[in-house]
Amino acid sequence: MSILKTSKLGNPILRQIAKEIPLSELKSPAIQKLIDDMIETMHEYDGVGLAAPQVHESKQLAVIEVHNSKRYPWAADVPLLILVNPVFLSKSEETADGWEGCLSVEGFRGKAERSKQVAVRFWDRKGKEQKLEAEGFPAVVIQHELDHLAGKVFLDRMRDLSTLTHLKEYERFWMKPHDEES
Repeated sequence: MSILKTSKLGNPILRQIAKEIPLSELKSPAIQKLIDDMIETMHEYDGVGLAAPQVHESKQLAVIEVHNSKRYPWAADVPLLILVNPVFLSKSEETADGWEGCLSVEGFRGKAERSKQVAVRFWDRKGKEQKLEAEGFPAVVIQHELDHLAGKVFLDRMRDLSTLTHLKEYERFWMKPHDEES
């Protein structure tokens, strides 16, 4: 496995709609290696999710896992998810603003508006169709990663840019002990 270089805000790939992965291509060694490399990269940078455009690949692919997160220490564990060609089945109308960061918008946090509950359909890494319902932090992570597949970043979901802050200032002024916002 390899640690991949992440694309940063300003790289055009982050603003493009990623291409679907044909089922026949999903089973290829190249895509399976990409999945493994994305998982390794997410772990290396203490991320809780990573989308293929963030590693310079225009593919409808995201990986998500939360386990003893250093960036989100209060977050409940989320088992490893591999989402291929994910589609929202529903999003709740009820939303909440929560703090988000991004490996492609390094060093910043801001409050982004997200639906409190979502349902998605996707293929797993073996090509089996899956459906998943999530709420709270897992729903936020899913929305964040699927935004990357649609050419969006969390900055696009911010209603109030005055909350955009450098990470060190976030930790100093905004983060509370046991902060339960994303």
